[in-house]
Amino acid sequence: QVQLVESGGGLVQTGGSLRLSCAASGRTFSSNAMGWFRQAPGNGREFVAAINWSGGSTYYADSVKGRFTISRDNVNNMVYLQMNSLKPEDTAVYYCAARTMYSSNWYSELTYNYWGQGTQVTVSS
Repeated sequence: QVQLVESGGGLVQTGGSLRLSCAASGRTFSSNAMGWFRQAPGNGREFVAAINWSGGSTYYADSVKGRFTISRDNVNNMVYLQMNSLKPEDTAVYYCAARTMYSSNWYSELTYNYWGQGTQVTVSS
């Protein structure tokens, strides 16, 4: 069982930065792949970024590549999403996700089996 709690969302101006945090519980955290997804009003949940168990491999949606950075701290059971150069189109609820089974598909929400409650990010123009 894995429990995930996100924090760090808020209101920021275009061009600003935010760092989202995800605190994970569960003995197997260090072996889990982790991801961030987001959902804007009226849209489905979309992939943002993912990181493998060691942090050695990361994956990003084209829309955030070069602006967002995912990282993890396996000692403290944390995952982070550093978001720079934010745009109004980044406005969404951001969800932390964990995957306890193997999959080569990093981008589909169907391959993640634990989810946090979400944190709102609003970017004003």
